[in-house]
Amino acid sequence: MKIGNLEFEHISFLAPMAGIADLAFRELCVYHGAAYTVTEMVSAKGLTMGDRKSARLLTLGKDRPAGAQIFGDDAEIMANAAKRCLDFNPDIIDINMGCPAPKIAMNGGGASLMKRPQLAYEIVRAVVDSVDIPVTVKIRKGWDDDSINAVEMAQLAEKAGASAITIHGRTRQQMYSGKVDYDIIAQVKKSVGVPVIANGDIVDEQAAAIMLEKTNADAIMIGRGALGNPWVFSRINAYLEECRVLPEPTVTQRMYTMLCHIEKTIEYKGEYTAMREARHHAAYYTKGMKGGAKLRAEIGKYERFEQLQELSYRIIKEFEG
Repeated sequence: MKIGNLEFEHISFLAPMAGIADLAFRELCVYHGAAYTVTEMVSAKGLTMGDRKSARLLTLGKDRPAGAQIFGDDAEIMANAAKRCLDFNPDIIDINMGCPAPKIAMNGGGASLMKRPQLAYEIVRAVVDSVDIPVTVKIRKGWDDDSINAVEMAQLAEKAGASAITIHGRTRQQMYSGKVDYDIIAQVKKSVGVPVIANGDIVDEQAAAIMLEKTNADAIMIGRGALGNPWVFSRINAYLEECRVLPEPTVTQRMYTMLCHIEKTIEYKGEYTAMREARHHAAYYTKGMKGGAKLRAEIGKYERFEQLQELSYRIIKEFEG
């Protein structure tokens, strides 16, 4: 699997999830087998205006190879933002044309570009012309069921110089509900010559194998399936490459991974912010555990990392002796 001159060891990638895929989480997923990650999406306008938060989101570390994702609806601003991204040495510039969030899509960015193919083409062309690294595009099936145009969008992106296309097999109207459409991803794959990365409902190795079988995609991108479950990448890699099914992580492994995740977040963001974010992540790490709701309610009150450590040791002792 190659994008431009970049070659990837595996074909399981981490999706660029806003508020989730920060540097700490990306590094954790790479450690567990993710072959490629993308930053949280960054406003092109904010970045070109010197917004510090936008710049922080682009900080890269051991999460390599990595892409920097930008969004916006102005070709010139997007091109200038792409140039600024180069200060952070990303391996790829990724253009978000798939985010369904109202504050993005209702303001001209993200999935709203699915309704304006010509503008989308102009943005990709401008970004490609402004940087000397590969440019990729993330799209959806379409805006709604009455405007399924992923194939057209993919072909325009390729024509504009994009080196790869990621497609989420749902419309913007669906958000994250309903079932992913394998057929539209397969159609996109057949319609372009650049690599196609399939996204949507990939939560385990079986789902990954089904996605690849039904779409013939070149790679897969995992989003929500990695929440509280970073080892999903190593499991998928083992299944696809060696026909091996790795054992489920133990409670000890889950708690240890959670602590490593939050400890790294503290290193990058400070304890105050990290412990508030820990409440969200802990809900996934403790999912399915007996008394999980009570555990999550308890974690929601924590202010210090030591409290999370004590709870984790208690959980390990209770569940595994």
